[in-house]
Amino acid sequence: MSTLLAKTKTDMAEHVARLERDLATIRTGRASAGLLENIRVDYYGTPTPIKQMAVINILDAKTLEIQPWDISSLNDIDKALQQADLGASPVNNGKVIRITLPSMTEERRKQLAKNISKMSEDFKVAVRNVRRDVMEKLKKAQKASEITEDDLKRYEGDVQKATDANIAQIDKVIANKEAEIMKI
Repeated sequence: MSTLLAKTKTDMAEHVARLERDLATIRTGRASAGLLENIRVDYYGTPTPIKQMAVINILDAKTLEIQPWDISSLNDIDKALQQADLGASPVNNGKVIRITLPSMTEERRKQLAKNISKMSEDFKVAVRNVRRDVMEKLKKAQKASEITEDDLKRYEGDVQKATDANIAQIDKVIANKEAEIMKI
């Protein structure tokens, strides 16, 4: 049973980590290399992440610079960035690509905050689904006389504590990201 509880905590923590990775790709008021995290470039027929093809520098709060290791891939990276709908046009000078992010409007900031709230609900549901699955396994184990009723109650309490902790972590991550988005 202890391995089941450990796996439960790990599964819940993975959902929180995935939320953090997904939020890194959402544009805020500042330039971030995370904006380019999910962009893939068709590099010799293989979809390749930009971070594996180039150095990504943050020049200032609004400007990203992408310097590919293979200059012949510059146009492919430029094409992928234009298709990515970043809300900014990349500027290719033949050696590097610069992306200057415009300031977001108040309306756009509120819309992003709303979308992030919806994302958080999806991740909370995923954590609760892990809890539900474990609770079912625990009840089956109790019916099969593998654990006592007291053990069942204790394990259910542990699973609920893990669920509450992970949902609180999701709320904290979302609050931080919303504050970052609303900051001008």
